[in-house]
Amino acid sequence: METPQTHSETAPARKLPMWAVVLAFALLLGFLALIAVGLRRTMSGPIVVGDPVPEINMTTFDGQAISSADLAGKVIVLNFWASWCKPCEQEARELEEAFQFYKENDKVVFLGLAYVDTEPKSRGYLEQFGITYPNGPDLRTKVSQMFRIRGVPETYIIGSDGTLKFVKIGPFTSTQEIISAVDSFIE
Repeated sequence: METPQTHSETAPARKLPMWAVVLAFALLLGFLALIAVGLRRTMSGPIVVGDPVPEINMTTFDGQAISSADLAGKVIVLNFWASWCKPCEQEARELEEAFQFYKENDKVVFLGLAYVDTEPKSRGYLEQFGITYPNGPDLRTKVSQMFRIRGVPETYIIGSDGTLKFVKIGPFTSTQEIISAVDSFIE
């Protein structure tokens, strides 16, 4: 006589192929590494005065590629701005005047990066304030994230040795304030 099968009997366990286990483990490790990199970046904080500044790459609105590596040995005045930023308007002419003051000086470079802005509005802003030094969009906010900017305007002065020398949160109040800040770092 046959015994009826009961529900308590289990089917034999199916084993996963070894390659599937290894693949799942590798994917899990990759995901954890990605999270760790993101957390490390978030926890690292902003670049502070005295820190070396990583290489900055930008493309101007005119299509010129600029790399801070090509500007080694020069003082770089890096300004983050936006066309929608009213405090940026307060310092726009002063930054251009300071640029004109240093224009013939081979030791100082001015760069502007439009933060979270559209190209037509950025170009309109540059035209409105007569800004002639190189400016471009901060594509995907790559450079502003590097500096962990908190808003605009923010200006960073990078010394000829590649370290951050000066930070200005908010607008400069005069051309002389900009010149005084830059002059202290020209060798």
